[in-house]
Amino acid sequence: MYPWQLMVFLLSSFANRQQQTLIDYLLTEVKILRQHVPKKRLILTDPQRIMLAEKAVILGRKGLQSIQTLFSPDTLLRWHRELCAAHHTHDNTNDKLGRPTLSDETVKAVLKMARENRSWGYVRIVGALANVGIEISATSVRNILAKNGLEPAPDRGKSPSWSEFIKAHMDVLASVDFTTIDIWCGGKLKTMYLLFFMEVATRKVYFAGMTEHPTDEWMQQIARNVTDCEDGFLNGKKLLIMDRDTKFPQKFRDALVREGIKSLRTPPRSPNCNAHIERFFRSIKSECLRRMIFFNEKMLRNAIRKYLVHYHQHRNHQGIGNLRIMPPPDEPIKGKIVCDEELGVILKYYHRKAA
Repeated sequence: MYPWQLMVFLLSSFANRQQQTLIDYLLTEVKILRQHVPKKRLILTDPQRIMLAEKAVILGRKGLQSIQTLFSPDTLLRWHRELCAAHHTHDNTNDKLGRPTLSDETVKAVLKMARENRSWGYVRIVGALANVGIEISATSVRNILAKNGLEPAPDRGKSPSWSEFIKAHMDVLASVDFTTIDIWCGGKLKTMYLLFFMEVATRKVYFAGMTEHPTDEWMQQIARNVTDCEDGFLNGKKLLIMDRDTKFPQKFRDALVREGIKSLRTPPRSPNCNAHIERFFRSIKSECLRRMIFFNEKMLRNAIRKYLVHYHQHRNHQGIGNLRIMPPPDEPIKGKIVCDEELGVILKYYHRKAA
């Protein structure tokens, strides 16, 4: 053997020993790692599976079985087969026949125009969409409306929606409804019926009164109070929304008709049709009535009176642009910010105190 051959042999033996030592270290490290990995399935990404599958197929099943891998040889080889199958599978996602599906933006635009313009037909909607750069056929418009339960223009435009009706008559529209509260009286609970009216356009609220028994006679007196020619809350109003509760008797409605006010009775079990005053009830209960215990009617009346002052003058309302209904006049814009409280600390109002 030549000296150079001996040198090559010694170098290769040393390299093999170094490589084996490195492999032994990595195998030991993997073994320790497996002991610390939680006993649950590892979720790998597709690139990670591909990388392991490429290495696994070179080692083969016997080679994989000779080392402690995180995944079984069958799993690694299965990933390799799936990789090969995916490579030879033709992606025909772009080869679908037929018209392309309509975008969500187009569908939403069709529905928006149809709902906001009840007299528009298919062709009119197509033209309006073309004005904003959306190309669509009348047939597609018809299919979209049919799928979403909207009738064609002649039927869809016969009568306005409830929201459209309210917006069109806002200036002459009011609403009325009862809510209840339990108070202690003589050591017993008593249910009081509270009657409120609301001017829908401004959100102004009028407390008409409370009673334990809202009789027909009591309701007729309420009708006379709210239609008084001098200071009646319903002066100038032509329509009054109310539900079909028997507490609104025929005599009450007749008294309103004599003053030129028509009663609009909502469908049964449809509180959303009188949503404005229902929202007021939610406010007064959560912000005041449910935070107190009432021991007599006088205490309850006082709480309602103070809340209505807070509601009209100090509280902001999202329904009218987050403004106040009747802000106090000549409020200073400079000075120290102070907090006024009513009903203990239940109602709070922040304002500037004039210097």
